[in-house]
Amino acid sequence: MDHIGSKAIVQAFVDAVNNQDWQAIETLVAPSFARHSIAAGEMGVHSRLDLIKFLRAEYITFPDANEQIVDILGEGDRVAVRMRFRGTQAGILGTYPPTGKPVDSEYLAIYRIEGGLIVEAWAEWDNLASLKQLGLLP
Repeated sequence: MDHIGSKAIVQAFVDAVNNQDWQAIETLVAPSFARHSIAAGEMGVHSRLDLIKFLRAEYITFPDANEQIVDILGEGDRVAVRMRFRGTQAGILGTYPPTGKPVDSEYLAIYRIEGGLIVEAWAEWDNLASLKQLGLLP
């Protein structure tokens, strides 16, 4: 798949996440999907099903969550994006109680595309800055 096609797959994925369209995600992400993230504490996203569970939980914590691609670059089988995440914490975040406060943060992700599907992703963000925005840390 060319770079334009790979970037379109990632854009379609972001759109599906924003629309909570789990069926669309099933058509864009490989069953054996793996997500790597030190920021997330390697939460155990080792399949498409795990990813959908993770995203559903994120919408419980941030019901108005929205992600936007700020920059997108494609090279070979990889697509790199700088993303903006916005949402209001209405649910529990790990061990932290709901704050009702908004968060607006950027993160970086790299997606590996194979056979027209997202098969792997690496995502990292600044948890400390987000927790400070939510008033959970000084």
